[in-house]
Amino acid sequence: MIYGWTGNILHIDLTKKSIEVETPVLETYNRHVGGKGLGGKYLRDCATLPWDHPDTAICIFSGPLTGTIAPTSGRGHIISKSPLTGLVGDSSVGGKLATRLKQAGWDGIVIKGTSQAPVGIEIKNCSIEFKDATGLWGVDTSILHNRIMPKKASLACIGPAAENGVQYASIMVDRHFAAGRSGLGLCFAQKKIKYILVNGTGHCKVKDTKQLKQAREDILRLTAASPALMGQFGFTCLGTGAVYDLMDNRRMMPTDNFCRTRFEPASQLNAAMYAKTYAPQKTGCLGCHILCKKTGTKIVTKPGTKNGQQLSMPEFETMSHFTALIGCRDIDLVVNANKRCNDYGMDTISTASTLACRREITGLDYTPATLLSLLDDIAFGRGEGKYLAMGAKKYAKHMGSPQTAMTVKGMELPAYDPRGAYGMALGYALSTRGGCHLRAYPISHEIFRKPVATDRFSFSGKARIIKIAEDLNAVVDSLTACKFTFFAAGLEEYATAYEAVTGIETTAHDLLKKGECIYYNERIINSLNGFDAGEDDLPDRFFTQHGSSSNNMPIPPISKDAFLEARKKYYDIRGLTPDGLPTQEKAQTLGLLWKTL
Repeated sequence: MIYGWTGNILHIDLTKKSIEVETPVLETYNRHVGGKGLGGKYLRDCATLPWDHPDTAICIFSGPLTGTIAPTSGRGHIISKSPLTGLVGDSSVGGKLATRLKQAGWDGIVIKGTSQAPVGIEIKNCSIEFKDATGLWGVDTSILHNRIMPKKASLACIGPAAENGVQYASIMVDRHFAAGRSGLGLCFAQKKIKYILVNGTGHCKVKDTKQLKQAREDILRLTAASPALMGQFGFTCLGTGAVYDLMDNRRMMPTDNFCRTRFEPASQLNAAMYAKTYAPQKTGCLGCHILCKKTGTKIVTKPGTKNGQQLSMPEFETMSHFTALIGCRDIDLVVNANKRCNDYGMDTISTASTLACRREITGLDYTPATLLSLLDDIAFGRGEGKYLAMGAKKYAKHMGSPQTAMTVKGMELPAYDPRGAYGMALGYALSTRGGCHLRAYPISHEIFRKPVATDRFSFSGKARIIKIAEDLNAVVDSLTACKFTFFAAGLEEYATAYEAVTGIETTAHDLLKKGECIYYNERIINSLNGFDAGEDDLPDRFFTQHGSSSNNMPIPPISKDAFLEARKKYYDIRGLTPDGLPTQEKAQTLGLLWKTL
């Protein structure tokens, strides 16, 4: 008997409108875990196909801890081929999607084929229906949630941005949660998927409830003691926006398209100001106790006037990029831009970064009217918006200024300037999905100083730290759990939870080894698509230009020689060639398939 997993994976062929049920053996589940791991297994089968090929899979997976009392286990993982980068494109997403999928009896969904007309996929337990969504094509995500979402179900959908070809289009889940960064919304649109609605009434089978309760108590105790998570100025109170002041203080806030690293008005645009203006309320993924997500209503002081509608408060990266990166000083405009991006289904980091690139090239500042108008044009493919919809790298090349695109492997960089954190610099360059802070999340030790502090202006030891962190986060995204929890808890506690749920004897080292296999598989997929050391790099700006230094805090350019030496050490530790390519020997050591697809 299988515990933890349901034992069923749903395969959908949209061309034929048919379904098949796969029942993997326990060894397959234990090896690939779930979430990112299982998704990567099925993506490998179609690794060299173009992102828009009908046989390229979109995979949506829960994990073995999903649907149990294990803390922060309500996240899911969506993975396909990225339209923006050509790399592995994946996203960890919150809300209720993974939990409802598991309760419906499915560990995951693998979708192939292409529907001739817009389609909705409705799943309720073992019932799968294909609904004509022609009348919903063009409807934004907020309206769609209001129109078709039952109270207990989970809804994943796309908006006009994906339908009109925006290469960084997102999938919006349960109104407030975005599966962003890789252009997964455009993958949905290419297959003509408007929405997936999931509900379930089942329960997850747990092997040892008593052991799971103990693991849960250990994790809750550790997170309760974490100021970064549960403190007055931590994520539970201020959301991820709590990081905003830290980036300002450390002089590593990307400003004016990464030309500077400090934005002078930052102290008036931080999480505390949002709290005063919008009275945010706590919310979060199903089963989470940290509740870092915030929704709020604009406080109206005029007598007799009601407060406005409830809005999603911007996450840290959105707060930073829609202020410092593009030169904006208006909190209300940031909230409105965030809402518009969510309604249209557009990744806020890529959107703001592409707009910052445009601002540098044209020299034109944004007014509220011009900014919101450009967001409309991007989402609906009008005028200049058609070129901005391609992302910063392709837009900058189109404009004859490729050096202004602050991207790695075609993905726009998030809101941590790498000149202020060298582990982040290395993590950006090596990430398997492009410029991403979440593959290794070195901000945890370089800024939060968890589990221990490291020198943020040094590459010393960073190659090994990055490799281990990538392995850890790969298995976290496969369990599935929240990375923030690991500011306080560790793989030891989650190995206990995994063993309790599945009945498989497991140590922290065992989980880390699974993460290494999952991550190396992504390196293999990317190499099969032509990516090598030439793409494991940063824009020249970070090696040639100073950041915004102060008398006691110099922010010099990164030494290119030191960076390359750290990258070389990483390749050695990861088991890659000097060109950054995976090897047959290492793949076989990890038990990974080695062949040209």
